[in-house]
Amino acid sequence: MTYDRSKLRPRWLHIGFGAFARAHPLCVLHRGLLNDPTGDWGVIVARLNSGRDALDQLDHARGIYHVLAADADGLHAEQVGCVIGTRHPDRDGADALPMLIASPELAVISLTITEKGYCSGPDGLDFDNPAIRAELAGAPPRTAISVLVAGLARRRAASHAGLTLLACDNLSGNGTKLARAVDDFARATDPQLADWIAGACRFPCSMVDRIVPAMTSPDRDRVRGTLGQDDPSAVICEPFLQWVIEDSFAADRPPLAEGGALLVADVEPYEDMKLRMLNGAHSLLALLGGQAGLATVDACMADPHFAAAVAHFHAQEAAPTLPPLPGIDLARYGEDLRARFRNPALKHRTAQIASDTSQKLPQRILAPLRWHLAQRGTVPPLMALVLASWLIWLRGYGDDGCALEVNDPRAETLRARISTLPSDADALPVFLAGYDGFGPDLAPDQRLHSAVQDALARLRAHGVRNTLAATMSEVAS
Repeated sequence: MTYDRSKLRPRWLHIGFGAFARAHPLCVLHRGLLNDPTGDWGVIVARLNSGRDALDQLDHARGIYHVLAADADGLHAEQVGCVIGTRHPDRDGADALPMLIASPELAVISLTITEKGYCSGPDGLDFDNPAIRAELAGAPPRTAISVLVAGLARRRAASHAGLTLLACDNLSGNGTKLARAVDDFARATDPQLADWIAGACRFPCSMVDRIVPAMTSPDRDRVRGTLGQDDPSAVICEPFLQWVIEDSFAADRPPLAEGGALLVADVEPYEDMKLRMLNGAHSLLALLGGQAGLATVDACMADPHFAAAVAHFHAQEAAPTLPPLPGIDLARYGEDLRARFRNPALKHRTAQIASDTSQKLPQRILAPLRWHLAQRGTVPPLMALVLASWLIWLRGYGDDGCALEVNDPRAETLRARISTLPSDADALPVFLAGYDGFGPDLAPDQRLHSAVQDALARLRAHGVRNTLAATMSEVAS
């Protein structure tokens, strides 16, 4: 580490100190400080609910942790030192984060809170969310949205400048969604505050890309063997890292370009490319691979049926929906993605990727599916299989008869509607009508109904591998 950590000031707050935050946005800032050693961009990291112990452990290590990039040659450690403090409402009090947000030194707030942390639906903030309802009724702020609004209210009252609020989750238009949720909450409590936020703060969109599997006990052993010591905050990830950020900052800009980020006028084309090519293929592998009993992405890619399916998905189902992007060869991008998926050192679990599928499908699968219906009048076969597989997950059992564990905020509601129905044919129309991601355009579309019904019948009759083999044979003929 070649920058002086004693000079770092609390300029940046990051909410959501999970594995991805450690390996991506904080890692980029750390690299930026290495290239701009006079910078003072220190980070306070926060968790809102669980994770207090993880913050205590990080404090014990003086904010220093390791990111270990895994490839076929082993683990390559990078020490990250930009974190200078932590906050948790259960430890530091409900006012700790709003007070920090009001600090005149603070310039940036970033978030990795997963899709459900935005407490949003298709039309903005979900006012039926129990936590949001309670906070609007006067409960102490605990959701990220209410914490932000409470802090920004204090900041406005103190006559401090606005902030940059930087969403770092895999959401299409993540900055726009964050801005809408914050505006909705603020406008419900103080319209003048909402107007100030809209004028003084910036919510740039960003596209983040780095595969960061959840840590396991064997991973901890690998870390210990590489470092020669324990590091409870360490993460293992792939070597690849990409961050594309809309160049829209309220005031000072941290050294992100110096750390490898790309600052652009419009993130959307990069975002769509990543969501449809990488994340869409990930959902294919997670749902169909999990249904087939394959535990990791590299195990899926070692199966020739899955490897062929992903190549077809990239070339024929995802790439055609994307506009040309200067400097990007989509065929090469797809090849690079498949090489990343084959990385045997990551062990990225299909169950982890399959979590929160209801939040992920609109951007990854349904948006490009709408393009195909509008432009070609067809439902791509692999997209139909992904949707059919998710219905099978919700109904409970994979190809080997083992239960499929669904970790999804809407699973209980969706399962309650379809679990007692006698057949997939009975469940499908209820599924299409009951999941709002399909919307009024897709839910009644008979082309979609027929394609998913056929995919369901094939998967039930022949299993995932045989169905993929037959599908690839059909599209090749």
